[in-house]
Amino acid sequence: MLEDKKEELAVIARKADEEGLCKHKSGNFSIKDMSTGYILITPSGVDRKNLTGNDICVLDSEMNVIENKKNYKPSSEVLMHIYAYNSREDVTAVVHTHSRFATSFAVLKKEIPPIVYEAVYYGGTVHVAPYGRPGTKELAQSIVEPLKKSDACLLESHGVITVGENIENTYLKAKYVEEIAEIYYRTLLLNGCKEPNVLPKEELKKWKYPSYVKLNKNKNTK
Repeated sequence: MLEDKKEELAVIARKADEEGLCKHKSGNFSIKDMSTGYILITPSGVDRKNLTGNDICVLDSEMNVIENKKNYKPSSEVLMHIYAYNSREDVTAVVHTHSRFATSFAVLKKEIPPIVYEAVYYGGTVHVAPYGRPGTKELAQSIVEPLKKSDACLLESHGVITVGENIENTYLKAKYVEEIAEIYYRTLLLNGCKEPNVLPKEELKKWKYPSYVKLNKNKNTK
């Protein structure tokens, strides 16, 4: 069932481990299949570096497990993923990481402002969702309002969640959050803890591919 999407999800989970956004058994990743409404999610307690498509759990919208080849439990934070899907019709993938720089700001309850232009990829400011114990309804509810403002938010004293239209770009958003969190951290250190300049929303909305580049649609380009 949905074998290609399971493998796609496992690849992203392994990549998150390799690239340091999650370590060991932390973090969770999911895809919503729009044709069936099923949620594919990483299992609880399985090291991400060893994950394969056969390890992925499949649930329906009522959180009934309908496929589980290795008898693993779905991620204990599946309710948070369900809330993300239910809060926005455009969301078909969710990535939850514990990346170090971004999580440091989550511990401080400090949002990450758009100090470089790449922040436009996830919507600008990374707001902070109020604390909720992992696996609880309180945590799941906490992400709804921040995700109305951008495609990324911090979970207080916990980590990061990003949402998107496919698992690849959703994971890329998580990478950008971590990179900008590191830049922000280093900038604060270099600037004596003074806040750097922030790019206003109006500026972030202005970017367009430069019109002076003449693209020839009839020829292949390298």
